Amino acid sequence: MSLRIIRDQKTSLQIPDRETLELLNHQLEKKNLDEFLQWSFDEFGDKIVLGTAFGVSGMVLIHKIATLGIPITVFTLDTGLLFEKTYDLWKKLESDYAIDVETVSPILTLDGQAHLYQPQLWNNDPDKCCYLRKVLSLKKYLMNKEAWLTGLRRSQSETRKNISIAEWDNENKVMKFNPLAQWTSERVWDYIHENSVNYNPLHDEGYSSIGCFPCTTKSISDKDERSGRWGNLDKTECGIHFPLSQKNDL
Repeated sequence: MSLRIIRDQKTSLQIPDRETLELLNHQLEKKNLDEFLQWSFDEFGDKIVLGTAFGVSGMVLIHKIATLGIPITVFTLDTGLLFEKTYDLWKKLESDYAIDVETVSPILTLDGQAHLYQPQLWNNDPDKCCYLRKVLSLKKYLMNKEAWLTGLRRSQSETRKNISIAEWDNENKVMKFNPLAQWTSERVWDYIHENSVNYNPLHDEGYSSIGCFPCTTKSISDKDERSGRWGNLDKTECGIHFPLSQKNDL
């Protein structure tokens, strides 16, 4: 199946209906990862990008496109608050794979955010901080794209257990693909070790999910990979995958 059936005569991407998405998911579930990534580039060309926060799922996808020679642009949302070991991994990936990871920065600097709102906004209003530093940045970046790839997996957390391989990202008005949706953590790590793929050493220190350093701690539950994100707050997502309510309160 080709997504060209949901483009109009000017080839602009149209919102797919439920039936189209169901059919697309049914067909994509049959593809292995190599076939999926090649299909995605054949379908969208330079209008599809791969987003990563340099977690292990992202490392699998980056390794795959580099190994296969598929020229999909890789980007990351650099909040200015990443761990030093994350920045080190970023540099190593660019060197090892001869790629340039595109930096997507917030509209506000950390000083600008502190001036307009409050210093260390993440402590008192983490949803607003995530919206300013990640959600808005992604929205702007994807304005001239048609699709993006993510490393989301159903096994990562309760909030992600029902994700589809192919989704319509209504917030950003693009297609969103989660090619590893069906992969377990064990399968990801098997791939990492079998292919000697570099990963963030913080994983070996007890961090199963790694984001911004002020809001990330070592995991507190073996059953939830994201249990170390935002501590004891009633918050499990930053908002780029599941919408927050902050956008109307800025």
